[in-house]
Amino acid sequence: MDRTAQLVTSSTERSIAYDPPGSPPSLHTRAARVLEANWTGASTVPSRGLYPHQWSWDSAFIAIGLRHLSPLRAQTELETLLTAQWGDGRIPHIVFNPSVPLDAYFPSPDFWRSSTAGHTAGAPRTVETSGIVQPPVHALAAWLVHRADPGLSRSRCFLARVYPRLAAWHRYLLHRRDLGGGGLASVVHPWEQGMDNSPAWDLPLSRVTPAPARSFRRADLDHGAAEDRPTDLDYGRYVRLATDYRDAGYADSGGEFAVEDPAFNALLIASEHALARIADELGATGTARHARAERLTQALVERLWDPASGMFLCRDLRAPATVGHSTADDRGPAFPPHRPAARPTAGHEAPAPDLAPAPGLIPERGVSGLVPLLLPGLPRDIVTALLRTAAGPHFGLGTTTRLLPSYDLLGEAFDAHRYWRGPAWFNTAWLVERGLRTHGERRQADALRESALELAAATDFAEYVDPYTGEGCGATGFSWTAALTLDLLHGETAGDTTLTGGMTATHGTTITNSTNSTTVTADMGFKGGNRR
Repeated sequence: MDRTAQLVTSSTERSIAYDPPGSPPSLHTRAARVLEANWTGASTVPSRGLYPHQWSWDSAFIAIGLRHLSPLRAQTELETLLTAQWGDGRIPHIVFNPSVPLDAYFPSPDFWRSSTAGHTAGAPRTVETSGIVQPPVHALAAWLVHRADPGLSRSRCFLARVYPRLAAWHRYLLHRRDLGGGGLASVVHPWEQGMDNSPAWDLPLSRVTPAPARSFRRADLDHGAAEDRPTDLDYGRYVRLATDYRDAGYADSGGEFAVEDPAFNALLIASEHALARIADELGATGTARHARAERLTQALVERLWDPASGMFLCRDLRAPATVGHSTADDRGPAFPPHRPAARPTAGHEAPAPDLAPAPGLIPERGVSGLVPLLLPGLPRDIVTALLRTAAGPHFGLGTTTRLLPSYDLLGEAFDAHRYWRGPAWFNTAWLVERGLRTHGERRQADALRESALELAAATDFAEYVDPYTGEGCGATGFSWTAALTLDLLHGETAGDTTLTGGMTATHGTTITNSTNSTTVTADMGFKGGNRR
């Protein structure tokens, strides 16, 4: 990455318009300050402590929020990430800042060895990255950033420059990562799906021999309590998978872990629709991409929908072959039924144990299985079932939880504070909120939006929260929490109802923040900043 050529916001854009002296800062201004504090000059770190580099899907979410403050900075966020793209098309999940000490984060650049171990896959020589990927939110983010200021975008040829890279990214996922042969992209490491420590990974990870504890040092424990983070055993398995992948030259076949995930693929489908719109904007035709998105939606339903669970589940492509399963309903003994509820939700009786999912499907309900609500092409009966599951005892949306939990409230592995095993995250709330609007569920979407804004304000933009109490957990001043807060504040005024549609700019409009009763102005911008 050429740091000397980094873009800065033009002098014509206004700096943050802070609130009058003596008044409490509005939620809009507070969120803007978080993004200003985490800006490095070319990109935004998730947080200054635990996450001091650039993360792939974080930057996509951050750009979606930044477009309301500085469309130029939002474009720069995505452009900086894309300069680290590999020759085979993959966008790495971390782009490392060379000024950060190696011991500040693990796995560090000397672990991934991207420029040498990734040489065959086309890793860049001028910047160090990780070798794995994260969910493909990027084309969707690029389209929404373009819509925030089409004039600026066209004058800078923003879409024309990012489209080939985004198309290559999708080709990589659709071809190199179709490990199951059914048309869906697979993840080869839990970190790639983004919900790193989900109980959905427990079964496939159980077949992985962990790396010795003495072979790595966990920098994450310097920033969070051990009881809130992945266990040493799980972390050892993460390290083993990453080590084996690196030592195989980052080749995408033959690894011990290969999972088709519903959220990862739903975001790929939403981004395919966005790429179609980008193609149309550039004067090409997006018909083929829309058709591909529809085929992928069909594959998602065929491979990952589980009627008995009322939601999408992950498929373990390395699961042992099932022997002797019933041909009547194609449900065999590979997985036991769900156990009875460990923690009934207040106001509900615990549901009866479910039948085991079809062979290969992992019998764990995670928020990943609700994210396909984003897709406008889902059959209505599936939408209805997803809405019922979200509002039911497993997730408690609108009833017993303040924000959508990352994992089944009734699951044996549920933990309200442990990383991705129960806490609520703002990015998944944002995705589901958008999905509710896509399918005309305005009342539920409004309630989820209001709850997310209230908790972002109350927790100082926490990384994640206890789904029952709303208590903030992890880092504060977390970038995607602040960015998506901005997008939720602007969403209704802009009038967008689907992620694959457009959002118009709201320059010069005032929005009343119902959480703070302070009026905020929609066209606040940023000054350019230098790398700190």
